[in-house]
Amino acid sequence: MTRVFRNARPLGGHDPIDVVVDDGIIVGVLPAGSAPHGLDDIDLEGRWLLPGLWDEHVHLTQWALHRRRIDVGGAESAAEAAAIVRGAVGRGEARDDIVVGVGFRDALWPDTPTAALLDTAAVDRPVVLVSGDVHCVWLNSAALVRFGVDADDDGIVREEAAFAITALLDGTDDAELDRWVVEAATEAAGRGVVGVVDLEMRWGLDDWRRRVASGFDALRVEMGVYPDDLDRAIERGLRSGDLIAGTVTVGPLKVITDGSLNTRTAYCCDPYPDAPAEAYGRLNVPPCTLQPLLRRASHAGFGLAVHAIGDGANKLALDAFAAVGVGGRIEHAQLVHDNDFARFAALGVTASVQPEHALDDRDVAERYWPGRTARAFALRSFLDAGATVILGSDAPVAPLDPWVSIAAATARTRDEREPFHGEQALSVVEALAASTRTTIAVGQPADLVAVDVDPLTIAPLALRAMPVSLTMLGGRVTFDARAAARV
Repeated sequence: MTRVFRNARPLGGHDPIDVVVDDGIIVGVLPAGSAPHGLDDIDLEGRWLLPGLWDEHVHLTQWALHRRRIDVGGAESAAEAAAIVRGAVGRGEARDDIVVGVGFRDALWPDTPTAALLDTAAVDRPVVLVSGDVHCVWLNSAALVRFGVDADDDGIVREEAAFAITALLDGTDDAELDRWVVEAATEAAGRGVVGVVDLEMRWGLDDWRRRVASGFDALRVEMGVYPDDLDRAIERGLRSGDLIAGTVTVGPLKVITDGSLNTRTAYCCDPYPDAPAEAYGRLNVPPCTLQPLLRRASHAGFGLAVHAIGDGANKLALDAFAAVGVGGRIEHAQLVHDNDFARFAALGVTASVQPEHALDDRDVAERYWPGRTARAFALRSFLDAGATVILGSDAPVAPLDPWVSIAAATARTRDEREPFHGEQALSVVEALAASTRTTIAVGQPADLVAVDVDPLTIAPLALRAMPVSLTMLGGRVTFDARAAARV
């Protein structure tokens, strides 16, 4: 089917255009009013037309679940978090056997989270709170027994052990979980999203085939694979880029080499203040394991995505890419040594970053990375060094909304506070380029988004609430605010 998107405004003050699409591909970009008539027309009425947006790092199943769990993200102390859960339980909001809350950030709390404190929220039921960065869980006494965990007295479990417990919380039946994923994907399309890299920590092949068979078509999805599943992925002949079904393809191998800032497990070259048990953080995958793993995955046809947050982890990840002799992506790249920015460019390693994390973590970074925040969340330093930067959310750690990421990257603040190292800001043009994969040109996929306001002139903070009018995936409308307004 041939379709024309008429009277669109491209960015940069150019004259309005008509965009002609055939079989999901742009086949004409013409002056407004010159496209053939009698086709399937959508009049954009002067709205700004952009390439569709990508979120380059999400955990889509966790994001779908997160939205239905008790939110303790606003708690400013352990006692307040326990009180939020206690109130939710009292109101009957936690209907499952295990009470699950999400979003706590304890790095700056004045008190200590303990199993005993969380017992006050629900004495006779297991309670599990998943941290905002998803790298630790806080358990009450009943949950410690339920999961057979020999945790510290504080009831906090970190890294691999925490991931294992989080996986056991996903007890929702497939049909309901799939509905929640579809709902999350549909809402993402409403924010102009056309594609995501889904780095969910579970074997997703069967999930995505089932979802597509049930009609999922809201987004392009690249499904990541983790080391525990690499063997079976190779045995099934999968390679990055292979079509799974519908709009879903195989994504990269994802390796988590260190922890996170809020959990104080990001692997750093300098010790954390107050010398915790793991003074330099935690290296989950040492070089002697990482390098052969990346080599094997690369030889099998997988792209490579390495989680590295601390400057020590980033240095070792870059060393591994250099040893293997291939490029790839480093996910997060939150703290990087000054002499390592250029190595990203030289090695062909993309910095896959999440700008909203800088705003969530600015005070935590000042506390735990003192004197080093000039090279933390350093987006401008990557571009100035010639590296490629792509933006994502890491949902559920931050909202699955590229406009939030774009606003965070350009404003470096979200309130009345001064920008957090404003010298590291991107321009709106740069942030949009880092959030898209296509252009509006003949031969390109017709993955497009129309917005009601010019992103180049709107106030940076207002980008967070950018009004999206229409989203198109391969020329097919996946969201239409105009239609909703007419009902």
